[in-house]
Amino acid sequence: MHANLQVEVAGTPVSLSVEILTPGSGRARASHRLAGTAIGRRLTLTDTEQTSDGDWQERRLHLTDDGLAVTVLLRSTGGVPAVQATTTVTNTGEAPLTLLAVSSLAVAVDIPADRLDLLRGDSEWLGEGRWQRRPLREQGVPDIALPAHGQDGRGRHAAISTGTWSTGQTLPTGALIDRQSGDTWLWQVEHNGPWRWEVGERLGGAYVSLSGPTDIDHQWQQVLRPGESFTSVPVSLAVSGDGLHGAVAALSAHRRALRRTHPERAALPVIFNDYMNTLMGDPTTAALLPLIDAAAAAGAEVFCVDAGWYDEDGRWWDSVGAWEPSRTRFPGGLEVVLDHIRRHGMVPGLWLEPEVIGVRSPLAGKLPPEAFLQRRGVRVVEHDRYHLDLRHPAAIAHLDETVDRLVTEYGVGYFKLDYNIDPGAGTDLDADSPGAGLLAHNRAHLAWLDALLDRHPGLILENCASGAMRMDYAMLSRLNLQSTSDQQDLAHYPPIAAAAPLSILPEQAANWAYPQPGMSDEEIAVALCTGMPGRLYLSGHLDLMSSGHRDLVRSGVTVFREIRHDLARAVPVWPLGLPGWSDPVIALGLVAGGTTYLWVWFRDGRGTARLDLPHLTGDHLAVDTLYPASLPPFDLDLDTAARQLTITHTGAAPLAARLIRIDSQKGTS
Repeated sequence: MHANLQVEVAGTPVSLSVEILTPGSGRARASHRLAGTAIGRRLTLTDTEQTSDGDWQERRLHLTDDGLAVTVLLRSTGGVPAVQATTTVTNTGEAPLTLLAVSSLAVAVDIPADRLDLLRGDSEWLGEGRWQRRPLREQGVPDIALPAHGQDGRGRHAAISTGTWSTGQTLPTGALIDRQSGDTWLWQVEHNGPWRWEVGERLGGAYVSLSGPTDIDHQWQQVLRPGESFTSVPVSLAVSGDGLHGAVAALSAHRRALRRTHPERAALPVIFNDYMNTLMGDPTTAALLPLIDAAAAAGAEVFCVDAGWYDEDGRWWDSVGAWEPSRTRFPGGLEVVLDHIRRHGMVPGLWLEPEVIGVRSPLAGKLPPEAFLQRRGVRVVEHDRYHLDLRHPAAIAHLDETVDRLVTEYGVGYFKLDYNIDPGAGTDLDADSPGAGLLAHNRAHLAWLDALLDRHPGLILENCASGAMRMDYAMLSRLNLQSTSDQQDLAHYPPIAAAAPLSILPEQAANWAYPQPGMSDEEIAVALCTGMPGRLYLSGHLDLMSSGHRDLVRSGVTVFREIRHDLARAVPVWPLGLPGWSDPVIALGLVAGGTTYLWVWFRDGRGTARLDLPHLTGDHLAVDTLYPASLPPFDLDLDTAARQLTITHTGAAPLAARLIRIDSQKGTS
């Protein structure tokens, strides 16, 4: 890596490089890295400029090589120790130039690799956000005595995501942490398609290289004709001397600055969705009306009718695309259901999977072939669906007509935008490569969302992709909230909910809470506690519950509504460390000013846990249980001097959870 560009992130000097691969100019030394490229080593800094864009401060670094002009854009806001970066490459030569890879941001971490831990996360359907922190030396970067050889290494640890499920296998967020000093570099790739991040060792320390699609990983090649430019996908980097928690606080503030302005950010309504463990894609007027009554009584403010509202014959999976309400499911019309929602003062919502057309859908034959992703002239089929190509005006017109019709004719104010297939490498129709076609489609998708929200600025949009398979800040800078999982098992959801704030903001983390009539009181409390540390996303057969169970649900919703605006400014802490998938005790804290909201789940019966809370300040701390107030609390022993809370679960329930508040403003405990 040739790190010759010096910048500061919140006062911390950071060395940057730019990495560019072309067929005629590869790496300076053979390797599999996106580091140490020949063009990157030749680039010369010619100019820098400082500008502002609203609250954002922007710095542009201008570099040149023979036939190339490169601009690195660094954006930061409000003193937050984080930057967003992109790289723009312009062909200033006289012949076409083929790009094979362009880094968005590459930085040197001038700390010996022996001292560094790498934090990375794996993810899959029903098992999202499984984080691991291990020494870098144990994750593909062994000590191979580089100083004795006088040159940088060639290996690396790479996280690579393919297709359009940007978080379907591994997460675009990662960190390097100095075990000795606590210095932490925390990053995220902000793309709704393929991406790559890698870390490795160089002489003098480690490096991080972040990018979107590449040729070797994603079949991406982009040809630049003379005068044409290409801009990489955005990435962000936070730097903190206060360990992982400090870096997460910085990245949380940065994420809030990235988000689009929307009235929902102030309202933070409680959403009820009829799907999970409830109607499961089989909504009817008869089933919905009592459920709407019960959801309103529990305190829900949005009611979303999920999958199946358009289905006539029970075979809706491969026939979606027209998005017309079913006549058999709603004999009096879907309007009867939506009007019932509105009469209860709730916003009506519908599930929508806009990017796909089922192979049996009439739309499959009405839209032109060019409106679909293709390979070698054949439409891409995945799980009995075609995938729209949002570069094509007919595809955009279809989506615009669908949403505008449902908003204007039916008064829909909320859409759950789902996305249940991954079409693979992309499309080679009108593209230099399948990866280039996919990147252009990804960007057209974001442009469609921007235009949609420009037309309907109050419309609330949920980001869903088989749960959280597309949980990235290309999407979440625009959309309001994110489904964190499709996990239906009550005991398996706590590690997902507790880990979510490392990937996304708490106020965007829609954690399902699906209490059921057959549950015990403790299980209902677990369901509500799992939903609260983010956006309470309610489901369950509330209409069939006993009055006591309905009271337990309603009291949980009430507590959430009392604390939700604190959560929207909170930063996360993990007093037991990041949750392991099989951990018997899991804890998550959300800190807002002088108040810490602490969720603790016991998943293996009785036990004791000692939680480290070094962020607590002051000698007068009060600790109390917020929810459930009607059940016996855990035993709490707060050691103010040591900043530790010992929690003991002595009850008989094998699965139990509590929401605890620690407040420095209330006097002595």
